[in-house]
Amino acid sequence: MIKNVKTSYFLRIIFDFMDEKQKLKLIKYNKGLQFTMNISLINYKIFSGKYIIYEETGKGKECDYDGRLLYEGEYLNGEKNGKGKEYYRLDGKLKFEGEYINGKRIGKGKEYWKGDLIFEGQYRHNRRYKGKVYDGNGNIIYELNKENNIVKEYWCDKLTFEGEYLNGLRNGKGKEYDLFEAKLKFEGEYINGKRNGKGKEFYNDGKLKFEGIYLIDKKWGGKGYDKFNNIVYELKEGKGLIKEYTFSGDLIFEGPYLNGLRNGKGKEYNDGNLIFEGEYLNELRNGKGKEYDEFNGKLIFEGEYLYGKRLKGKEYVDEILEYEGDYLIKKYNGKGYNENGNIIYELKNGTGKVKEYKFNNLRFEGEYLNGLKNGKGKELEYNGKLKFEGEYLKGLKNGKGKEYKDGKLVFEGEYLNGLRNGKGKEYDNNGNLIFEGEYLNGEKISK
Repeated sequence: MIKNVKTSYFLRIIFDFMDEKQKLKLIKYNKGLQFTMNISLINYKIFSGKYIIYEETGKGKECDYDGRLLYEGEYLNGEKNGKGKEYYRLDGKLKFEGEYINGKRIGKGKEYWKGDLIFEGQYRHNRRYKGKVYDGNGNIIYELNKENNIVKEYWCDKLTFEGEYLNGLRNGKGKEYDLFEAKLKFEGEYINGKRNGKGKEFYNDGKLKFEGIYLIDKKWGGKGYDKFNNIVYELKEGKGLIKEYTFSGDLIFEGPYLNGLRNGKGKEYNDGNLIFEGEYLNELRNGKGKEYDEFNGKLIFEGEYLYGKRLKGKEYVDEILEYEGDYLIKKYNGKGYNENGNIIYELKNGTGKVKEYKFNNLRFEGEYLNGLKNGKGKELEYNGKLKFEGEYLKGLKNGKGKEYKDGKLVFEGEYLNGLRNGKGKEYDNNGNLIFEGEYLNGEKISK
């Protein structure tokens, strides 16, 4: 048998008949020198830029045109039959190990990604049929059982769903479980991955929260209950005044529904504290509204919204006016004020110097262009300590900059598109230099 024949070695492949058996005739041209090799098809099979070396029955290997191993295992009648292993072309790591019949994965098998197990179970006709899927860290994501179309989904080894599947989606009856407490939070019917049909929602103590009909994940008709089993609202064709509660029973919204969505004036809550009151359109804030600090209840914004985003209004810090003007995702045309009511900056078409606050704490001050960070600026931690100072372009760190941790310098160097790129230095918490060299896309590449 001739070994290590590569398709890239030959420029022409033709079929010929010799001794009443089909053979391959491989022809190589090399500056006028013609070389012909006749090879029996039972010894070699060539396809799609790969070559296979195998015997009709026994063990063999598949490689790509560069000789990188793609498969090794058992063959029968020129096809993968028995046990075998597949490998990724780029890094050579194990991709699959298991059983084959007539070239297809059938039987037990395991799949890997970057060396980590991602599936273990049974296959039919090259497809996963029954088994467990993992996240790469050893945690089960879901269990598959196409024998009766039942699937179990997991997150960090915690069961989050069990029920019927069709075409890879939830279809039929199923149950959802809370991620943290592993308690039942919904049971009912699904169509194409959405709650559709009859269903029930539950609080974390097992008491009924809602019972009725769903339409494409929206409550459409039925009754809602508080934690004391009192009926607090009733929906008909997605209409009605509603009160929404968390799994633990905290009120998160009260207001009108239309077509199964928030529509009209309503209120949002967090941990029992009012965080917004205003107008909604198809679930989004739209029209006039007010936002409140979730911790102290103080007003932080009042104005107009469009499709869930601020359009025009006033921002406050400790109920003192900080900004007044227009928004285009961020502050765009307007004026900023200090605690004495004096104008300290003005934005025109998103350009100028600005100060950003979060939960009443200054988090950024610097230059804006077209509503994005551009030029020099500083980022601050929630406690007021310096986090970063340097240059920005289109909202991302670009150019020279310095990073800080707990107010101490930990890096100084160059950035590109928000990542360390170019020359840089790293320091420990005591200010000692621990690295000096080049970075590429945030990774160290040389000293």
